[in-house]
Amino acid sequence: MRVEIDLESGFCFGVLSAIGKAEEELRSGDELYCLGDIVHNGIECERLQDMGLKTINHEQFSTLHGAKVLLRAHGEPPSTYQTARKNGITLIDATCPVVLKLQQRIHRQYQELDPSTQQIIIFGQKGHAEVLGLVGQTDGTATVIESADEMDRIDFSKDIFLYSQTTKSASGYNQLIEKIAERVPEGRRFIHNNTVCGQVSHRRENIREFASRHDVILFVSGRKSSNGKVLFNECLNVNPRSYMIESRQDINFKALEGAQSVGICGATSTPKWLMEECREFILAHFND
Repeated sequence: MRVEIDLESGFCFGVLSAIGKAEEELRSGDELYCLGDIVHNGIECERLQDMGLKTINHEQFSTLHGAKVLLRAHGEPPSTYQTARKNGITLIDATCPVVLKLQQRIHRQYQELDPSTQQIIIFGQKGHAEVLGLVGQTDGTATVIESADEMDRIDFSKDIFLYSQTTKSASGYNQLIEKIAERVPEGRRFIHNNTVCGQVSHRRENIREFASRHDVILFVSGRKSSNGKVLFNECLNVNPRSYMIESRQDINFKALEGAQSVGICGATSTPKWLMEECREFILAHFND
């Protein structure tokens, strides 16, 4: 049996940078907190917790004083920075540069906005860490929609400025743009911004090709990863023998029966070492 790991799967630049910063701080011996899971992969979070990283929520963050806290790649709303200044918290800001640029664009748009005639719409997953940070740039006034089924939440009597969460599907975003454009009345502006991460978009194309080359696909991802759900569905669309797993413990060897080749791939939040561990586990099983 041939078992291949997709070379383009694994941590994206933003996640890799955040984890690198966490490891550097932890090696220095300082106490380090992380606001929320550093990555949507429970096994990687456990590895860093074993190194000393302490994960906290926003309520716990507000009670800290004089501590050192890492902000993950997803980004944070302005209120988080205000709390840090007030409580003397040292921030290790690992916000992804792509997310940071989007935050700045939305904030500038909000400052120029006339709320009586204009609105900001964000295509994203409600409650997602990145989306909360984006909405925070508008003092909570932006409207979040998850699909074209929620277009009734848009006020079509106002100009529309549309942005997307960086990890959303580019095709889904383009479909939404088309649907909105059909309903915009004459005399109203509809400005849509290309804010889907190019690296994520490229991975969708690559992973479809990778999934088509193998008999069975094992997609390694944390269950919380929205990017993981998108990429796994891409695999499933071209290869019905695709299975999402979190670790080697989830591998069902019956699903691999008759396969000449197995492809292992993952989300932008999946560590390479975890995919490699799955590969070695499969090879050891079939070589016994």
